[in-house]
Order: sequence, then C-alpha cells, then structure tokens
Amino acid sequence: MEYVKVKQQLLREQRTWLVTGVAGFIGSNLAEELLKLNQKVISLDNFSTGHRYNLEHIKKSVTPEQWENFTFVEGDISHYDTCKAITKDVDVVLHQAALGSVPRSIDDPVVSNNSNVTGFLNMLSAAKENGVKRFVYASSSSVYGDSQELPKVEARTGNLLSPYAVTKYVNELYAGVFQKCYGMEPIGLRYFNVFGKRQDPNGAYAAVIPKWIGQLLNGEDVYINGDGETSRDFTFIDNVVQANILAGMTQNEKAFGQAFNTAVGGRETLNNLYNAIITGLKTHLSDFEMREPVYRDFRAGDIRHSNANIDKLKELLRYEPTHTLEDGLKESIAWYINDIKGKN
Repeated sequence: MEYVKVKQQLLREQRTWLVTGVAGFIGSNLAEELLKLNQKVISLDNFSTGHRYNLEHIKKSVTPEQWENFTFVEGDISHYDTCKAITKDVDVVLHQAALGSVPRSIDDPVVSNNSNVTGFLNMLSAAKENGVKRFVYASSSSVYGDSQELPKVEARTGNLLSPYAVTKYVNELYAGVFQKCYGMEPIGLRYFNVFGKRQDPNGAYAAVIPKWIGQLLNGEDVYINGDGETSRDFTFIDNVVQANILAGMTQNEKAFGQAFNTAVGGRETLNNLYNAIITGLKTHLSDFEMREPVYRDFRAGDIRHSNANIDKLKELLRYEPTHTLEDGLKESIAWYINDIKGKN
C-alpha cells in the first residue's frame, strides 16, 4: 500500500507542514497524524468554527517529544500579512481553513466568500511569494451541483446550487491558474461527507453523523430533511488524512493542478444511515432506547444524491481507502460515547 510506504518515508525524513484550520475537525486529525510521523507542524486557526479543546486532544494523542514539533498561531486567513508570515519556511501547505456548510453560505454568502475565496487566494498567493510549491487544499463534492450522473466524475459537473459550492469551485479555478502561471503544485481534494472523531455535533450547521449521534445520546429528537432517501458517499476521516498526506508527498506531476474526488466510492441513504447509527449505539449501550426520526422539508441547496468515482485518486495518488462507512461508524460512535461521557 502506497500510504504505508509514504509514512515510512516520513518517519525517516522530517518536513515542515502548514495546517490551516487546525482547531477544526479535519485539520486537527491531520496535525495529529503528522506529529505521530515526527513531522514539524505549523498551524493556524481563528477559532471561528474550530475549538481550543481540539488542540488539547492532539497534545494528549502524541508524545511530549512529538508535541515539541507543533507550533500554533492564532490568526485569520482573510489577513494577507498573517498568511505571508505563516507560509515562511514551509515545505507543504494543507489548507483546510474555510467556512463550511451549504446552509451557512445561503444565510450569509458574503462572510463565506471572505473566508473561502479571499482567504484562499491570500493563502495561495502567500505560499507563492514564499516559494512554497506544494499546496493541498479542501474542495467539496458540492461543486457537482445539480448533476444527475452517478457516480460523480471529476471532469463533469453541473449547475452550482449554493454560494458555498461557488466558493469551492473558484478555489479550483485559482489553483489551476496558479499552476499554469507560477509553476505551483496545487492539488484539490473534493471531500464527500467526511465524518469521524472531533467533528462537532453541536450548532445549526453541524454535519449529520455527529449531530444525530449527539442527539440520540442526549435523548433528543432527530430530524431528517426530506423523505430520507437522499444519499451520500460518507467518508471516514482516516481516508481523508491519507489522501492529504499522499497529495502532499506525491511526485506525480500529472496530479498538479488537478482536483480529486476524496471518498470511499459508496452510497448510503439517510434512512439507512440512521438505522446503522441506532444499531451501533445499541451495541455499545445496553440501555439505549430506539427513537423514530422526525421528517421535515428538504433543505435548500442540497444535492439529492452523491456518490464518488475515486478511480482518478487511486490512479494518480495511489490512494486506497482503509475504512468503509460501517468501519468508520464503529470508531466514531465509540469516540462520541466516551467524549460525551467525559464532558458530563
């Protein structure tokens, strides 16, 4: 497996990685994995959606010696000077900082644009000015818009359905131009419904898996938008970490300036997901009581079905997903039970 070889290489060769959005779900998992591989990690977050306690989770997960390789800067990617300072002497950028959520972007497109477009361009330009070529960034499956094709193939997208989708598509356009104009090595990863430990279950814009687990553990009603037959390619965090590190290390020039579906290549309905979560909770908690979901209207801007073709990621970056939805749910449910118990 290519990822095993890359991790062995990293254990022999220390590089300096910049992780933006490090206090968030994906960023904190990336930083943890890199520190465990004895890499130097410089990180940035403004805590608009991330949490300080995620940095504590990272610290507890690594050795004291590995933690010494971690540098945190509190700052905002909408400030170019911050981006310029943070990208100095960096080998690889893993850019995760953004305002996620389709509904959030519909509620306030200007704020989403400021972070996801202006902030992205600031980071890309600052990296260029400081001679950083490798720039791996988070894109999104939302760029497929109203395309009915399944599975989704990178070269064919539809009409965009939300301001959030527009911001992520603009990221891909800028990355491609910076590769052509300045010889940079940007690689975009179109995330498909990522889930796993440290994903925030609270708030109006929480993702469905942590939100449902949290609500069920707290005895609250769970709401399903639409008829529950909406489907998604749910992707466990370990698969996304693998894709980022492979993208950061690849020497395949064909990958530069490209965007890749980052998923498992499966498809599950919300109804089946809900039942799987119920089953998982019953496995861990003998006294868990089944609750029926509450159905409500479809949500504006949502794609009806999502399923990724991951052949391109496998071919050019040698990606091999290690966790199915079932595998990821087992680990996630166990983590949330321990986390919520620890806070109560």
